[in-house]
Amino acid sequence: MSGEDRGTSGVEAFGRHCLRERELRGLTREEVARLTKLAPAVIEALESGDAARMPPRAYLLGYLRSYAAALGVDPDELVLRWREVEAVPPEPERRRPLRWGAGALALAALLVAALAAALLWRGRP
Repeated sequence: MSGEDRGTSGVEAFGRHCLRERELRGLTREEVARLTKLAPAVIEALESGDAARMPPRAYLLGYLRSYAAALGVDPDELVLRWREVEAVPPEPERRRPLRWGAGALALAALLVAALAAALLWRGRP
């Protein structure tokens, strides 16, 4: 990957690579869509760098081959580049630990007290 791709996810770098290749050839998304018979939204998803927008894997490799052929690049090389991205597991999402605030603790204490009162009340003759 090039120096400008460092610090980004592999999918982002892959999307930027596809976009650059298309732009270097002076093609619009609509032209590539017409050549590949793919919807412009699919072309946009391939170039987006957003893993959530990528087509399902069952279709993706075929789409990439069509996309590469329309651009005049080696389809096998583009698919191989995607497989390298795909093989890298995504970084786990960093989550903040759950912190109970004073209000949540007070509410929990109130619920426990209410439950205890209901149980005591139920047991009265």
